[in-house]
Amino acid sequence: MTLFMILVIVRMEVLSEKHKELSQTVASLIGSVRTEKGCLRCNFCQSIEDENELYLFEEWDTQENLIGHQKSERFRVLLGAMNLLKKPYEMMVHTVYHPEGIRGI
Repeated sequence: MTLFMILVIVRMEVLSEKHKELSQTVASLIGSVRTEKGCLRCNFCQSIEDENELYLFEEWDTQENLIGHQKSERFRVLLGAMNLLKKPYEMMVHTVYHPEGIRGI
């Protein structure tokens, strides 16, 4: 049996004067995103090298549940907050496979 997940990484470079506003918006959303069907994890963090470089990490159990999330009102609010960015966000989506029996570090 092979287990897998969909890993989504969103990199955002926010304008310094909008850092607090974007951070509060994302922070207000992640708790409810975590309760969505298929969400395995949702974390929001900041680079230790550049406080205006922010990351949203999401793990989903299936592509269908990720698509459902991307059609949600929460995702629309997040996209609306993206007008606070210095430049367009980068979104990377990866399918990660974990063959049974292989243990992580």
